[in-house]
Order: sequence, then structure tokens, then C-alpha cells
Amino acid sequence: MTPSLTDLERLARQAGDILRANFGRRQTIDHKGIVDLVTEVDRQTEAFLVSQIRRRFPSHRILAEESGGQAGEDCCLWFIDPLDGTVNYAHGVPIFSVSLAFQENEKMRFGVVYDPMQDECFSAEAGRGAWLNGEPIHVSNTSDLDNSLLVTGFPYDIRENPDNNLDYYSRFSLLSQAVRRLGSAALDLSYVACGRFEGFWELRLSPWDVAAGALIVQEAGGLVTNIHGGGDYLSPQQSILAANPYIHALMLAQFNHKK
Repeated sequence: MTPSLTDLERLARQAGDILRANFGRRQTIDHKGIVDLVTEVDRQTEAFLVSQIRRRFPSHRILAEESGGQAGEDCCLWFIDPLDGTVNYAHGVPIFSVSLAFQENEKMRFGVVYDPMQDECFSAEAGRGAWLNGEPIHVSNTSDLDNSLLVTGFPYDIRENPDNNLDYYSRFSLLSQAVRRLGSAALDLSYVACGRFEGFWELRLSPWDVAAGALIVQEAGGLVTNIHGGGDYLSPQQSILAANPYIHALMLAQFNHKK
């Protein structure tokens, strides 16, 4: 038994209800690193999602941000990020999302990113398209960097690792209209898919950060690779570059230009 896109949308919205209900309340916050936070609501929302998936699809594998990998059939794999934008959430900044994706036989079939504060549900089904609250979406047609609004994020080890994205941020800030930093990779990708941003890149992300959003971009007509143009962007600690086809080529050239 496999889920439908409607199943993922329903789960994402229910998880979003938990996030919205607890937003602004005092949270118990733990640190996985100096700037890498986890709240009690992260765990509560993930526990809800895992329990619902286990109840309906008990044989499926799960890869979730807080609880890690859970064994199951190799053919069916769920990617769960219960709260993408934890730092924003912990500080009362209303920019965060729930991200769910389902992979069958090593092919991504469904992806959903839900923003509970804006009630925006981005979704995609492989080979069928991408939608925002049920309406079709498409990447922008902007074809030059001067008129492109880009978005990025920074790795949690920014203080220790010299490969911290600050050099690329500086470069693209000078080449584009502007570079934003929202704090939720899943929303960054979704905004590329609906044409709000022309391109997104980030270093050293985890599979649950990008699995859903990458499919949404692809089904909206965009291209998704790592920053060197390869197809491996789902491996742990891998980079990602997602953009409309024109801007993807221009950004890729910059990433592979000698510094």
C-alpha cells in the first residue's frame, strides 16, 4: 500500500496545526550545536507524523530529522522535516514549514511543503506538475542575474568550517538584484517553484531539508543539481542548486569559476 498526494497534504496540514497552535509560546529548547536548535515542538510534530505514517503504512521506511532512520521496506521511503526553520520558530519569526516527501523504488513520487502561518501548501507529483493550494505553479522566466532575486542559507558549522558560503553570498549579492535568507530551505525551494525567487543554493544540507522542495521545483519546470551540476543533492551534507533553467546555467557557471 502506498500513499497519495492527498495523504501527504493532509498530514502536512495537520502537523502545521500543531506548529501554529504552539507558535509564540515559551519553548523548551535544546542545542544540537552552537547555532543548531531543536524545540519540544519539533519533537512533538515529528512524533505525530511518524505515528500517523506507522499506523497506515507500517512497513515503510522513514528518514526524519530528529529521530533519524527507521527500518522498513527498501521500496518505500518517507522524508520528514517536522519544522524547517527552527531558529525562526524559537525566536517568534513566522517563517517556517513542514516538509514531507515520499520515494518509491528510489524515485521521488510526492513532495509537500506547508507554511502554516500563510496557509500555503506547495505540492508536487512526479510527472504531473506542481501546485500551490491546488493551483498550478511554474518557475519564473527571468533570464539574467541582474534581474534575479536569489535566496540562500548558511551551514550550522559556519564558525568552524571555512567553506561556509560567505564567499558565494558575496559574489551573488554583486551579480543579482538581491540575495535573501529566509531560514527555511523547504520554503526557499517552494518560492523558486512558484517564481518568487529565481534561484536557491545552499551547502551541506540533509535529505529531509530538500527532498520535497526539490521535486516541487522540478515539477514546476526548474532544474535541481548540486552546485557542481551533478544529480546527487540528497546525500547527507550535500550542496544544492535550484533555479529556473536560464538562471541555473548562469549560477552553475559562477560556482565552477575559479575563485
